[in-house]
Order: sequence, then C-alpha cells, then structure tokens
Amino acid sequence: MKKDIPQHKVADLAIAIVPRRENNIEDQELWDVFVLNMKEETIENVLVNSRGYGEMEGETMRTTTLRHFFNEIGPLSAMLLEPIQTKLFDIANEFWISFSYGGYMYDKKYVFVRGSISKENFTPIPLLDKRGVMIK
Repeated sequence: MKKDIPQHKVADLAIAIVPRRENNIEDQELWDVFVLNMKEETIENVLVNSRGYGEMEGETMRTTTLRHFFNEIGPLSAMLLEPIQTKLFDIANEFWISFSYGGYMYDKKYVFVRGSISKENFTPIPLLDKRGVMIK
C-alpha cells in the first residue's frame, strides 16, 4: 500500500548559483551552478536535470534540458554542475536532482524563480567560501 512506502525528505543538499568573480558581477556573462552535499556521508548515483522556462520580451522561452550524472558526490563537498548565462536570470531556472543515500532513492526539485538570482538575494555559500544565491 502507498502508506507503507517510507517518505524520506531531502536534507543537507542545496543548489547554489555564484558569480565567477565577486567583483563587477554586472560585467560577467557566465555564473556557475553547484550541487552542495552538506551531509557527512557520500551520496551516489546523482542525476540532475536542468532547464529554464518563462517569458522574455513577450515571447515564451524554453532552454534545452541538460542532464548531468555523477557516480558520487563526497561528504561536505561541492560539485560544479554547469555554467549559466546571466540573460537566463529573467526566466525560471529549474534543477531536479535524484540520488541514492542510505539505501533509498531521493529526489527534489529546486526552482530559482524569475529575478531571484540577483545580488540582493546573496547569501554566504557553505563549502565554497563565496557569496551567491542558494536553495536548500
């Protein structure tokens, strides 16, 4: 029965988007997207789908869906996922991550809504010693 299936929540995992250089962020065309494993143990079979969607200048826009696979991401570590163009900050950017941990499969969708990737929303990013935007 459905009630017998354990419902495990994703914890200690985040997606962070950071500028490549903290100086002159307005001049940078590319920022970097990271997966942060803040667990004390390794996660395995990590699959991430990323895509952008929304409306830009009155036209519907969709980016290509990118898929990334990592055999494992070590404990307390960050994995560079992909670069992201700053012009895509005007649409929603979605990262859907699935992984194995402790004998169970987990998945979670992280959505950076339109306009949320900005200096006003910067926070310290653990494991990177940088500032950027992060969703836990």
